Amino acid sequence: MSESSGPAVTEHPAPERPGAGRDRAASGRPAPRLGRPRRPAVYAAAAGGAVLLALPFYLDRFWLQAGLLAMAAAIGAIGLNLLTGATGQLSLGHAFFLAVGAYGYCVLAGDGGDGAGEPAGLGLPSWLAVVLAVLLAGAAGGAFSPIAGRLRGAYLGIATLGLIFVGQHVLFNAHHLTGGYNGRAVPPLSLFGITFDDSETVVAAVPFQAMEKLWYAGLVLLALCVLFARGVLRGRPGRAMHAIRDHRIAAGVMGVPVARHRAAVFVLSSMYAGLAGVLLALVLQQAVPEYFGLVLSLEYLAMIVIGGLGSVAGAVAGAAFVTLLPQVLTRYSEALPLVSAPGTGGVAPGEMSRYLYGAAIVAVVLFLPGGLVRLAARRGPLMKDEA
Repeated sequence: MSESSGPAVTEHPAPERPGAGRDRAASGRPAPRLGRPRRPAVYAAAAGGAVLLALPFYLDRFWLQAGLLAMAAAIGAIGLNLLTGATGQLSLGHAFFLAVGAYGYCVLAGDGGDGAGEPAGLGLPSWLAVVLAVLLAGAAGGAFSPIAGRLRGAYLGIATLGLIFVGQHVLFNAHHLTGGYNGRAVPPLSLFGITFDDSETVVAAVPFQAMEKLWYAGLVLLALCVLFARGVLRGRPGRAMHAIRDHRIAAGVMGVPVARHRAAVFVLSSMYAGLAGVLLALVLQQAVPEYFGLVLSLEYLAMIVIGGLGSVAGAVAGAAFVTLLPQVLTRYSEALPLVSAPGTGGVAPGEMSRYLYGAAIVAVVLFLPGGLVRLAARRGPLMKDEA
């Protein structure tokens, strides 16, 4: 007789015991990834990029200039977030390095003075002047880096605050370089045979002027800065920066050169600020010393706090909020309550924007410590970042 085969028995794996995930992490074996797919984030990024590329065909000069100011602010805010958000070094002198980049470009690319009060210039090719201006800002950060490598907290903030006063004194009094109180004109950028000024450039039967041409240059610069910063934060330097921020003494015990990393991050942050200053000068077409003061440094701190400390996406979001808010209030002041032109009895758009900055900072600190990027992360993975 043949044996009758019974019903097939399906073996189910035993449930994982509690704490097995911790044991797996301790043994070095990778845990299974259960996160949501990132395909929606890719689609959203592609859609956002397409919108940004198409905006110059639909926006007027006012909004293109506002968007370019936001791009320049985003580049500078990324640099400050690497320093303050990721490494924990407080800096109140970020505007100083923006001024170094802006005026460095003007001096390097400008024509020589005529001896009758015209600011001096070296007359270098403008593309080379951009590179050298960024390196000059990095060199200024490097000269300050020994102090930045040894101070921390409020002491470093006070030390960097001194850079603002030194910079303002130089900008107002070095007339042969900066033009004094009235500032100096910014030479236009020329690259690949294209001059980024108001002369009309026709591409595929479409005319482009200064703001349209600078828009695409700003997008390229911002994209490169975002990608580089994300690579830094996701690699070994980023882990060392976070270790220094959270456990400085423990990081030193584990072999992390704390002073060296702090100095290097300060130099990198200064170079980001120098590039932001160059783009800012190209957009405004006039470099004025009064702009690069303490208020600008405080606005950059507001950007990274509102957007999210330690996050590249948060720096971009905070820069857009802080930069575009006064532009919106200025454009629509007649339709907004309590907001009016200066001297007409209401609150000026710039003053109202600072009130809103303060309210936003208080709201973020109390109710949303991670900033705007954390609010977006709660709704989906689109803004999920390395923070």
